[in-house]
Amino acid sequence: MIHPCDPQRCESAGCTATLCVGAGLPSNDEIFERSSRAIPGGVNSSIRAFRSVGGRPYVVAAASGAHITDVEGRRYIDLVQSYGAVILGHAHPAVTQAVRAAAVDGTSYGAPPPREMKLAEAIRERVPSCERARFMNSGTEATSTAVRLARGYTGRDRVVIFHGNFHGATDALLAAGGSGVATLGLPGTAGVPAGAVGETMVVPYNVVPQLDEAVAAVIVEPVAANMGVVEPVPGFLEGLREECDRVGAVLIFDEVISGFRLGPGGAQERYGVKPDLTTFGKVIGGGLPIGAVGGHQTIMETLSPLGPVFHAGTLAGNPIATAAGLAALNLLKPEVYTELEQRASELSSLLDDACNSAGVPAHFPRVGTLVGAYFGEGGPVRNFDDATTTDEAAYARFFHAMLNEGVAMAPGAYEALFVGLGHDDSVMTEVASAAQRAAVTAAQP
Repeated sequence: MIHPCDPQRCESAGCTATLCVGAGLPSNDEIFERSSRAIPGGVNSSIRAFRSVGGRPYVVAAASGAHITDVEGRRYIDLVQSYGAVILGHAHPAVTQAVRAAAVDGTSYGAPPPREMKLAEAIRERVPSCERARFMNSGTEATSTAVRLARGYTGRDRVVIFHGNFHGATDALLAAGGSGVATLGLPGTAGVPAGAVGETMVVPYNVVPQLDEAVAAVIVEPVAANMGVVEPVPGFLEGLREECDRVGAVLIFDEVISGFRLGPGGAQERYGVKPDLTTFGKVIGGGLPIGAVGGHQTIMETLSPLGPVFHAGTLAGNPIATAAGLAALNLLKPEVYTELEQRASELSSLLDDACNSAGVPAHFPRVGTLVGAYFGEGGPVRNFDDATTTDEAAYARFFHAMLNEGVAMAPGAYEALFVGLGHDDSVMTEVASAAQRAAVTAAQP
């Protein structure tokens, strides 16, 4: 909520405003400094700190449609969209109304509410591979549960992941690859013991690995969206399906980003490859925290209370998050995806045109409704090694130039760009003009 009020009231328990116009508010820097005294690094997700691009973050007070507004009252066109969790636009009336209605009924029960059933049915209806679904509170929980489930179902330990894919902050999946074609992983971050990734094999993306009977699961982003946006090469996903079938391993598609973003059936519908398990997040919560694992009935019913693989969560299937998710999915009709894909195509083209006209070597690959960014003279990006040849300093210059023009991009060179229903013709025209000016600025030494 944005309104004028007494500054002292902003410190009272009774004030519900997030931004008070004309009340002498602290600046973004002052809020960030204060946050840094209470929160490590001042942020609750590392990339928000702007370490990759330099400078200090804006602090969001409110959002609506395609726009966010910071605590200083500056409005930006938002190409982050909560890293893809928002697809209808910020504060979409259908979602906010669903949240209000659900909140009146209570915020958490510790017992099953009907909305979780309805959201599970909505997922099953749209994604045929998901005969059953189980909810949790984040994409990280979803991927960690999927791996535990695959191990419990197969009785095996080894998990294969792909260099450059990101599956959340779960120890077994935070592994870094070595120089070999396929290596047992090393911890990719401090705090993860070697034993946690000792059965994690890291292999190159877009290359089908040869598996053996020690492998419990292969987990993959069917469209990689954490090293820019990288499309699977023809035969890659099909090859994974065949290789998993050959050795009896579970194929897991991490569709936390691509699920309900690329279309009603996600990447698996787009490429015609059916995984055994799928992880979801982001869109299925309508902008609220949520995660889910869906898959074949036989595998899913290995979860407790029916089977020996434990899963539980106090807030899992939260009535407010599931209400928001249902509202979002109910509005995502085929014509909506057609519009979103057109907007993504337009965004990719206008950013390409702006950079090329200013002499900034860059291209913005698109897969469906997902747009990536690559800065430099490199060719098509097929894997992590290709992706890391991007010029991060050039991205940082363009990022800040765009921010100064009133367009917010992700503060990291390897994130995707997102459009939503709020990005109408007038917004895209503004983005095009801003990009032309920003590219000229970014081209300066």
